[in-house]
Amino acid sequence: MGSTDNGFYCGDFNLDAKWLIDPKLLFVGPKIGEGAHAKVYEGKYRNQIVAIKIVHRGETPEEIAKREARFAREVAMLSRVQHKNLVKFIGACKEPVMVIVTELLLGGTLRKYLLNMRPRCLELHVAIGFALDIARAMECLHSHGIIHRDLKPENLILTADHRTVKLADFGLAREESLTEMMTAETGTYRWMAPELYSTVTLRHGEKKHYNHKVDAYSFAIVLWELIHNKLPFEGMSNLQAAYAAAFKNVRPTADDLPEELAMIVTSCWKEDPNGRPNFTEIIQMLLRYLSTVCPPEPVIPARIFTSENSVFPPESPGTSSLMAVRDDSEETPKSEMEDNKPRGFFFCFNQCY
Repeated sequence: MGSTDNGFYCGDFNLDAKWLIDPKLLFVGPKIGEGAHAKVYEGKYRNQIVAIKIVHRGETPEEIAKREARFAREVAMLSRVQHKNLVKFIGACKEPVMVIVTELLLGGTLRKYLLNMRPRCLELHVAIGFALDIARAMECLHSHGIIHRDLKPENLILTADHRTVKLADFGLAREESLTEMMTAETGTYRWMAPELYSTVTLRHGEKKHYNHKVDAYSFAIVLWELIHNKLPFEGMSNLQAAYAAAFKNVRPTADDLPEELAMIVTSCWKEDPNGRPNFTEIIQMLLRYLSTVCPPEPVIPARIFTSENSVFPPESPGTSSLMAVRDDSEETPKSEMEDNKPRGFFFCFNQCY
């Protein structure tokens, strides 16, 4: 790994020094997630509770090179793009192991949240609100020339109050100008665009070009799932779902949706990527539909009373409501304390690596 005066060089990019994590100040707590190439832990950095993603380096020289390049891409993109609906990037380090540190969101994944609700469904305005969060995150990425390529409920995280969704995991993201053939990982097939599935039919080494519209397709499947709270392509295996979508143009049914909402979903999962809307258009369509579901309440001007006799005595409820004084001796609710304290045992990162 070569270094620079202001940061470090990793793969094909320079990381500014402000994003460098000092491993000596990193403490690792309980594991909260695991993927094919990384594990995610709750942790602490500079007294802040964070999420720590530790990337497996691999065994063979080929594996090591591939994962280091993927790590480099992910860190580069996280450090470039900030948005309220993207998980906040805190920093990274490459030694002693590859680590990415982000804010810790306590609401869990959208996948877990929906599973816990079944068989109940989200209220429609809540589902559309979550969809808007996702669409705004995607609009931001696309405006920076980044394709996510792995938009699915497992990569969408809720805030502690379950009111906001943020997009995470840039492990498969690419700059649009650099797209190439990609092998989809098991478990992501249901949400991936048909033009990505069909790469498996190409000869070894042959390139498959596509554009940002692959994310619009994935968004349509996520939106369908938000509304129905069912697994898309239910009853099919991942590979069966991939084959049906790519080669038979099969989609989940939208027949039971209101006409305007069905139009949004079906336009996003069109077989021809050029026929799919971009995320700026998707946001406008969702906002128009949301206004029909939850029309804005009329603003009623405050009534002004003028009376020389309307004087509050010092201890009246009127005075206390105006002053809004908080009693500092009041105990913090237990739920709030639990949300802010670290859970489980934390050990120093350097003790293990």
